[in-house]
Amino acid sequence: MSESALLKVLEPISRPSVTDAVFEELHRQILALDLPPGTRMSEVDVAKIMGVSRQPVRDAFYRLSTLGFLTIRPQRATVVSAISEAAVMQARFIRSAIEAETVRMACVRLGEGDFAALDRVLDQQRAAVEARDTVAFHALDDQFHREICERSGHGFAWDIIRENKAHMDRVRFLSLSFASHDAFDDHLKVMAALRTRDPARAIEAMHAHLSRIKVQIRRIRAEHEAFFDGDPVLEI
Repeated sequence: MSESALLKVLEPISRPSVTDAVFEELHRQILALDLPPGTRMSEVDVAKIMGVSRQPVRDAFYRLSTLGFLTIRPQRATVVSAISEAAVMQARFIRSAIEAETVRMACVRLGEGDFAALDRVLDQQRAAVEARDTVAFHALDDQFHREICERSGHGFAWDIIRENKAHMDRVRFLSLSFASHDAFDDHLKVMAALRTRDPARAIEAMHAHLSRIKVQIRRIRAEHEAFFDGDPVLEI
């Protein structure tokens, strides 16, 4: 992507934590594929466009690289990482294993206040589906899963998930153009199982929800082959 094209998706910012602000904006643009895989990124250019010094950009680049979104090559251009299908399947495996345990514990620990909070997230998700707002829906999707982790007493689990799901995030975001309703219905099923305190049903619903990506990635890769790196994988 040229600097002129980059100018269209990045805007000057002014917030208390400059590094966090730069990170969040670049993270959002990469996730939404406004900065697609292969985009060349320059600390100098990004700092100039966003109206900040190079140090917060350098720090944001490093954080994005640890999440798997950027490939930093010393003395060469930094680029937005291609999507690795193997990494997507690994992230799905990690999430399924961890979130099976968090929903099991949630069946035991959640109270009416917790259910009310999750219901509010689901109400917002419903509105996002109706408005076809995939950016809002994706953020609320993360919030739903994060709150289950936290309210089950295992907030650290979400930290582990977030560190491992970068490639999965972009595939999930692309899937929302045709699968938001399915994702929302899955959340309703998870919620119903939590309310009835049925751990087996909750685990089954969560596994089914997170496994949809195994089918969706075939369609997404066929439509966006240039975004991917490496061979397709059967399953992990």
